[in-house]
Amino acid sequence: MGRRYLIDYDVSLRYLAAGKSVACPVKGIDISTTGMLLEVPPEVGQDLRQAEKISLKFVIAPGTMPEGYEMKVRMAAKFIRLSESPDGKTRCGVEFAQSLAQYAARRKSRYLLPAAAFLLFVITACILLLRAESVLYFKFNQTLYLYSIIAATFLLTRYLFASFYRPVPIDKDFTPGVSIIVPCFNEETWIQKTIAGCLNQDYPSDKLEVIIVDDHSDDQSVARIKEIVEKLKTQEPYYRVGDRLHYLCQEKNAGKREALARGTLMARHELVVFVDSDSFLEPFAIRNVVQPFKDAKTGGVTGRTDVANTYTNALTKMQAVRYFIAFRIMKAAESYFDAVTCLSGPLSCYRKALVVRHLDSWLQQTFLGEKATFGDDRSMTNFILRGNRTVYQDTAVCHTIVPNTYRVFLKQQMRWKRSWLRESLIAAGFMWRKEPFMALSFYAGLLIPVLAPVTVVYNLVYIPLVHRVFPLTFAAGLLLMAMLMSMAQLLLRKSSTWIFGLWFCLYYEAVLLWQMPVAWVTFWKTTWGTRMTPADIMERLKKNRRQQKKA
Repeated sequence: MGRRYLIDYDVSLRYLAAGKSVACPVKGIDISTTGMLLEVPPEVGQDLRQAEKISLKFVIAPGTMPEGYEMKVRMAAKFIRLSESPDGKTRCGVEFAQSLAQYAARRKSRYLLPAAAFLLFVITACILLLRAESVLYFKFNQTLYLYSIIAATFLLTRYLFASFYRPVPIDKDFTPGVSIIVPCFNEETWIQKTIAGCLNQDYPSDKLEVIIVDDHSDDQSVARIKEIVEKLKTQEPYYRVGDRLHYLCQEKNAGKREALARGTLMARHELVVFVDSDSFLEPFAIRNVVQPFKDAKTGGVTGRTDVANTYTNALTKMQAVRYFIAFRIMKAAESYFDAVTCLSGPLSCYRKALVVRHLDSWLQQTFLGEKATFGDDRSMTNFILRGNRTVYQDTAVCHTIVPNTYRVFLKQQMRWKRSWLRESLIAAGFMWRKEPFMALSFYAGLLIPVLAPVTVVYNLVYIPLVHRVFPLTFAAGLLLMAMLMSMAQLLLRKSSTWIFGLWFCLYYEAVLLWQMPVAWVTFWKTTWGTRMTPADIMERLKKNRRQQKKA
């Protein structure tokens, strides 16, 4: 009754059978939100058939189930089935008295959620009080306090409108045709899991096809694609995999946009879904992501992207918090006005006719004379957003692999900042036509990050050196903003990673913020930095030539 996860848990089993109470340690083999498979001694298995009462005690380790389920569990269960495994061991299936989702909500709602809600209220009140101080002292430094007021207003309104957001409910009879396009370049590790996730959907098989476009990979990606395609065709003939799973290989490396464009032109259906090759769809992702298209004015929809490798280290936990807030708060607030500014690469859906209409402009996009090679999701969003609505659907979920080293992470963030700056400047030319409050919010959201480095230097360097005053108010404001993110993560996600929201905000102020000035003067660059695309190869050749000339 739910997705099962392979585990290796020590489980304390207690049961009442034939008038006697027995306690024994057993092994948990797999688990879902509704039950568990146990490896038990044969005599215990026979007792469980007649057991009047069964209770389990175990710990869900972080990373073994989706984020938010990590906790100690003590719950009643009932016997379902007994079987012998191929290796002769006895296995018993039990069903929980209540789902783990219900148990987690009830357990965490006792203390954590009331505390988080209270702290969220206190933090918001403190931020408002600090901004009230900005109004009082506005005449002493109008520029600084105006920036503070705008920044606080922008952030608090994001949380406010996100609280009003609701995803479009599922209409089981609304199942338009969908073509999933997966561009692949040097993704031998994850591509098979990505393809399996695209096919493993609760959706009519005659209305869903998957197209993989390999962009001339030079690793084993093509071999992995061929392997899983042939395997699925032979093992799953009932699902007509041969008719709806296709792949092709680019003759040369042409870039992600060209791969997506080629897949789109091959697509048979009215909606196209773009999925990154290191992202994995949940089984109900497609059914959920198509629902907003019941509105004829909707041109694009993005789902929620969670981090697949959350528990690798502190960096991935930090990104897990950031991803959740970016989608559940920031995109949800934009979706309240039907104007999401970035339909994200891991999972986004468009009307094919609109993509085809803008295809040439998208492929030929240049900025300051340089061809745009990244930021394809923001760029396509801009084309769609000019004349249509763009929406966020929180119930359409996928998981993506994020960088687990700071070197790769910083390169990714620099690329994202360059594309954000480029596409935001383009969007600034038409966002004023949108709903007035959304337009104001957009321009504030463009101004705040661009000016943030200047503000930080002024508060943390200029004021202490010149006026000999510690910027207590500014530091308190930063801490409150960090706590706001963490408490929202705890309240909405119910995850143990909430503390890393504080770490992300500190890391952002200390490191990521200073990438913005670099992005100002290099946002026309076309290199990815995290993989050797043609632009990266050309940049390396130029660098080698310069070094040879110096030598």
